[in-house]
Amino acid sequence: MNTAALARARPKPWRDRTVSPGLFVCGSEAIPRRVRDWLRVMRTASWMRGAIVVAGVALAASAVVNHRRAKRAERRNRPVGRFLEVDGLRLHYIDHGRGDPVVLLHGNGSMIQDFLSSGLVDMAAENFRVIVFDRPGFGYSERPRGTTWTPQAQADLLHRALAQIGVSRARVLGHSWGAAVAVALALKYPDTVSGLILVSGYYYPSIRFDVVALSSPAVPVIGDLMRYTVSPVAGRLLWPLILRKIFGPAPVPEKFAQFPVEMALRPSQLRASAAESFLMIPDAFAYAGSYAQLRMPVTIIAGSEDRLVDTEKQSYRLHRQVRQSSFRRVRGAGHMVHQTATREIMSAIEQARETRAPRP
Repeated sequence: MNTAALARARPKPWRDRTVSPGLFVCGSEAIPRRVRDWLRVMRTASWMRGAIVVAGVALAASAVVNHRRAKRAERRNRPVGRFLEVDGLRLHYIDHGRGDPVVLLHGNGSMIQDFLSSGLVDMAAENFRVIVFDRPGFGYSERPRGTTWTPQAQADLLHRALAQIGVSRARVLGHSWGAAVAVALALKYPDTVSGLILVSGYYYPSIRFDVVALSSPAVPVIGDLMRYTVSPVAGRLLWPLILRKIFGPAPVPEKFAQFPVEMALRPSQLRASAAESFLMIPDAFAYAGSYAQLRMPVTIIAGSEDRLVDTEKQSYRLHRQVRQSSFRRVRGAGHMVHQTATREIMSAIEQARETRAPRP
């Protein structure tokens, strides 16, 4: 046999049948495939562990920063009113002026300073006794986690609070989510509410995809992690867009600069806000069939260009259902109509004093 034939007959290393099929050849070394796969898994696991460590450090640092910012916000924005303890829960409120009582209930994510910055408190205090609460979880009011703070639960709490400060009957104004609390108060305690002023409220259930995202910080464990780490940062970044959403198409008035944004972005308040976003649609289902039972004068106000709540499907629909109601559509205004059309709101408060509901 010649040399060429011998070369062809000689088995190639990668075809050598003596080499186990569980090996692969790298140069002159044969490494088991299982070892190769194990090495690959270890490299991947090492990368993942490194990524997890980096993410954990970043989240921990974010939590520390957000905690410090929350404490700094509280140092810079001391309580503006006084405190009242109701069934072991501490409520923060202000009580200004003299005359017939008017109770103001703020919306989701807000606090007393919303009404203060609008000028409505000073305006109303010229002729009325004006009482404004930080609703549970907002501003400086507590919000125990063992209670589901539905509009009814908040109405019960506020009814007891009003009794403690000597208010047996008052006009009640609620803005946005506060309108749901005002309605709950009027339905369960009609003798306490002499008149309702409902501003930019949400009264009937509808499809709201934004509610899912807004509710996430209220989810146990995951939500707690979010509200201490990413949610405050996201809130600061999105704040200009949020303002355009709630004020538009009207411009944000300069007076709103008095509103303490950092107080609204504290982890505790973010949880309260998320919980109320989660409850918004179920509560509308619960009350949608009850509005006709209202017997006191009802004034309904909404911005014609509200980008957060559909005025026609919510406020105007409620007006059609409540026969003794009056409806004011504020042209060119958005959701924050009490900030951009404050005198219109003041007029509604005065009208609620003068109007008498028809006999049932």
